Amino acid sequence: MSLADPPTPSMHPGGYAELATEIRSLGLLRPQPGFYAALLVVDLAALAAIVAGMVVLRDSWWAVLLAPVLAVVSTQVGFLGHEAGHRQVTRRRGVTLALGLLCGNLLNGMSWSWWIEKHNAHHARPNDLATDPDVHPGALVFDAGQAVGRRGIAGWTTRHQAWLFFPFLTLEAVNLHASSVRALGRPGARHRVLEGALLLAHYVAYGALLVGTLTWPQALVFVAVHQAVFGIYLGCSFAPGHKGMPVLSAEQSEDPLLRQVLTSRNVRGGVLVDYALGGLNYQIEHHLFPSMPRPHLAHAQRVVRRFCEQRGVPYAETSAWSSYAQVLRHLEAVGADLRAKRTTTP
Repeated sequence: MSLADPPTPSMHPGGYAELATEIRSLGLLRPQPGFYAALLVVDLAALAAIVAGMVVLRDSWWAVLLAPVLAVVSTQVGFLGHEAGHRQVTRRRGVTLALGLLCGNLLNGMSWSWWIEKHNAHHARPNDLATDPDVHPGALVFDAGQAVGRRGIAGWTTRHQAWLFFPFLTLEAVNLHASSVRALGRPGARHRVLEGALLLAHYVAYGALLVGTLTWPQALVFVAVHQAVFGIYLGCSFAPGHKGMPVLSAEQSEDPLLRQVLTSRNVRGGVLVDYALGGLNYQIEHHLFPSMPRPHLAHAQRVVRRFCEQRGVPYAETSAWSSYAQVLRHLEAVGADLRAKRTTTP
């Protein structure tokens, strides 16, 4: 079993250039610096309010209630760094780098350049088992072929990975922090000194805030809650877009329209969902046009969906709850053979 069976209906591939011409003529690829400047102001104001609240509630367990609030703001800051990396804010390289380092390294303690490089590899070939780092086997596996031969703790994890998916997400933010530090230690890391200094500044400031406003037990609980909710929020924002979608044939993967549409899943919702998921609910449009700013995605969706319907290209869109259910069912299916062998082995 692959990530999912590739679609087999009659399709008319090609036409990406025609679609891109229409999207460009509508002005939907123009950067929106004003929109993102407003988002940055809101995020910075929220961070300042959280810090002020922790100072006011010094040495009180009530301050721990600000940890999940900080996790939400941290994720929103992460969305802004993601959009900066796709040149949605501005095409100016220096401004993009500064904004990325601010949102990634300084405010979130993650290497922005490392993550962007990894993320661009994902965008190039989504759900490609050989080249997409987001589906490489790890604690979880997303293809039955990756599950073959897993034994011991790895095998147990794969057999139960649908149940472990959300618990594992509580560690995702910690994993990103650790991966960032490892990436900066490798030869050839870009902006190593600058990024390392900003990471250090983040950790020092974060630690100083905790030590200066909380007791040690409170600080430990605060960090645990903050990082766990941060990881869950990130995972719940990114996972619905591709997990459980098809691995394409060689012919399909060479077509830029099919490569992005068939491997992506949109999540229905209104303005609240758009904000909560940072525009990632329009995964199809985002993958077709990564530089498209968030405010234009809803308009582009109508164009893209019509275009796909005219060519018989499946366009996947579902509710948030259904998207998570599909992800969990897929994870359950990937581990089915291992569970069957476990049951039949004397």
